[in-house]
Amino acid sequence: MGSIPDPGELSELTQPSFDEFQRQTSLMTSCTLLWKELSDHFSSLEQDLNHKSEALKRKIHTLDNSTSDSLRLLDHRETSLDATLQIALRTLDTRRTAALSALLHDADDTSPDGEVDDTAGLVLKLKSFCLRMDAFGFFAFVSAKKKELDGLRAEMPVALAECVDPAKFVLEAISEVFPVDKRGEKAGHDLGWACVLVLESLIPVVVDPVIGKSRLLVTPTVKEHATEIAETWKSSLEDRGGVENLKTPDVHTFLQHVVTFGIVKNDDSDLYRKLVIASAWRKQMPKLALSLGLAQQMPDMIEELISKGQQLDAVHFTYEVGLVEKFPPVPLLKSFLKDAKKVAASILEDPNNAGRAAVLFSLFNIYFYDFLWFLV
Repeated sequence: MGSIPDPGELSELTQPSFDEFQRQTSLMTSCTLLWKELSDHFSSLEQDLNHKSEALKRKIHTLDNSTSDSLRLLDHRETSLDATLQIALRTLDTRRTAALSALLHDADDTSPDGEVDDTAGLVLKLKSFCLRMDAFGFFAFVSAKKKELDGLRAEMPVALAECVDPAKFVLEAISEVFPVDKRGEKAGHDLGWACVLVLESLIPVVVDPVIGKSRLLVTPTVKEHATEIAETWKSSLEDRGGVENLKTPDVHTFLQHVVTFGIVKNDDSDLYRKLVIASAWRKQMPKLALSLGLAQQMPDMIEELISKGQQLDAVHFTYEVGLVEKFPPVPLLKSFLKDAKKVAASILEDPNNAGRAAVLFSLFNIYFYDFLWFLV
């Protein structure tokens, strides 16, 4: 028979060592940490996926809403075409009848020399040109009535509405001086103001009576012609010395032309910005800039005006586009007055300026009334 092992000896053989225990403990700890790390990683992935899923759902929802709005708008535009067409046909028929009547009774015109004594006479004369589609006579008459600018601005849209084709009529009317002044040596005063006035007055006439400004009642042929005119003007910039050497009325006419005929191009946004900045002192420029699609660039444009010392223009822009909180007007006006004092001091220090007192007086009057304009 074999010998029976001693129990004490058996326990010594089967008892694990302390090192083995530590190794097992370390292994368990590593596994636990690895499991926690993997668990956290997958939890993070799950959260990221949930966030991205929610963001994607929101985008899909926004896209669905945008698509629905676009479809509704397209449907509205499509269904409104018949109504707009009927209105246009009735208007055209009325204008044609009125034009024929005007031609038949042209001999009864009591003011062959174009002179009018009151607002009623002014309206009748303007309508007479429009009914007969006498674009050149119309523009010559308007150009001679600068002193009656308020009356012209109020009554011209009414008169243009009498034209058989108002958009075509306006293009013909301003063609003598825009895009190129064809008067040559006979050119006298700048007629940019008249071009701008006529172009501004056309807008309410060509707006769709059903859906509004989102659709202009301008024929494709006229719109194409307007685009060609704009391209001709742009191509002549280099010959005239670039944007810096352009006359403000000419710039204003071009920008108003682009807005009036709805031919704004995104590719020309840099050009529009330069032109607006160059003529920023004109009160219509902020609204024109918005119509030209420069809303996103407005803060940078205002910063540029401030850097050029045109604080008053900057204040005007901030009020028109609603950026008063970002560009508080009071510091800008204080900076403007500070610059004005420097200019006045430089004039006083010039011993060769005999009329410096008169210049200073006029200068401070300008600054004072500009400041007063802001307060009002």
